[in-house]
Amino acid sequence: MKNSIIILLLAFAIPTSGLVGQCANWVGSPDEEAGTEAHSIYRSALKAKDFSATTWENWEKAYTIAPAADGQRPFHFVDGIKLYKNKLEANKDDADAKAKIAGLYDELISCYKSGGIKEPKCQDQDCRDGKAALYEGRKAVDMYYVLNAPYSKNLEALQTAVNAAGNNTEYTLFRPMAAVAVYQFQKGKLDQKQTRDIFEQMTAIAEYNKENNAQLGEYYGSEQQALNAEFKKIERDIFDCAYFVNKWEDGYRADPTPENAKKIYNQLRLQGCDETEPFYVELKTTYEKWAAGVNADKKAEYEANNPALLANKAYKAGDFQGAITKWNEAINKETDNIKKAGYHNSIASTQFRKLKDSGAAIGSAKKAISLNPNFGKAYMLLGDIYAKKSRSCGDDWKTRKVIIAAIDKYAKARQVDPSISDEAGKKIGLYSGSLPQKQEGFMRGVTEGQTKSCGCGINESVKIRFAK
Repeated sequence: MKNSIIILLLAFAIPTSGLVGQCANWVGSPDEEAGTEAHSIYRSALKAKDFSATTWENWEKAYTIAPAADGQRPFHFVDGIKLYKNKLEANKDDADAKAKIAGLYDELISCYKSGGIKEPKCQDQDCRDGKAALYEGRKAVDMYYVLNAPYSKNLEALQTAVNAAGNNTEYTLFRPMAAVAVYQFQKGKLDQKQTRDIFEQMTAIAEYNKENNAQLGEYYGSEQQALNAEFKKIERDIFDCAYFVNKWEDGYRADPTPENAKKIYNQLRLQGCDETEPFYVELKTTYEKWAAGVNADKKAEYEANNPALLANKAYKAGDFQGAITKWNEAINKETDNIKKAGYHNSIASTQFRKLKDSGAAIGSAKKAISLNPNFGKAYMLLGDIYAKKSRSCGDDWKTRKVIIAAIDKYAKARQVDPSISDEAGKKIGLYSGSLPQKQEGFMRGVTEGQTKSCGCGINESVKIRFAK
């Protein structure tokens, strides 16, 4: 195996342009008749896709007598390559066949360059050099697809072919060139500039042929797409902002939607474009203006669907009546009784603490409790309302009865919600000294434990108990 690899590498590496007799033709040769006969036999067989031993024998005979046939055609080299490729189909690891293919390409290229082959319509040196470049390209393609040459040698052959052929480079070279160049860059064998140069060179060839090659321009366009797809794997590693601006600007101009502005702006931002780059600035401005509008619409929609949020905003802004309106909207939209109770309690707190409307606050707090009987904060709020309201109930007896009602609410809050037990206990302790006096009850004919109406607008009845 090692010897086979060495043979193959030597075939790629050793120039054959000086080999004696490689461009010999049969014109004037004593073997001309035998050569033309063998040529005719094998050529007819190949046209019929006959790769038998007889075909091989006649090709070898014709090639040995005159590698360049009559000096006006490349058939013996090209057909030999075809025969050895067929041999490789049976054994893809046939190193001898691979070496022979590479050698035949080198001989053919050398014969064109030296003038050993002068086709009737290709007599001048520029034309022959063009033919040599064409076969350099085909050799490079076969090195990639057929001979499995090392990538370093393959890239060298591809670059030699492209440099020689220029805009006449065949479209079949695009995929091998892209695959090899990208792989070599990923492996650190090519730097950024070398890789960019390859891409730009192939792109220029494709653009030229799309514009000027009426017969094959479409194929060059298709291969350019394949080139772009392969280089996309590394484009962020080898190209600068200008490349991406050039790549995307025309598409954006054709469809300047905010969505496209957003997409391309984000791509340029990730690429690290200078924020003073005009196209970048344009996209950023368009995107941010659009995004601000979209966000405003989303925010308005969200708030419209979440009136409780607007209620809180209104409350913080000092618009207490507006806050109550929004909490009522939230109540009407809500199906969860716990949440509804919370909104009613917020209304009650606002009515009591901000609008000084104790009567409305009592009603709202009681609605909260009816929806959530374990709502400790609502009981605490009622207790606070009653305690304050007691100061305006008239005589001392009426005031102290309302205090009983307040203490009852604090006690209930402590019972249903242990988390506010301490707060409720402090309030109970604070107001326990304001319970009715026993002597006052005696004078009114009221004994401890009797149930009495409080009045004072709280609509509560309490069991009388006296201060200790």
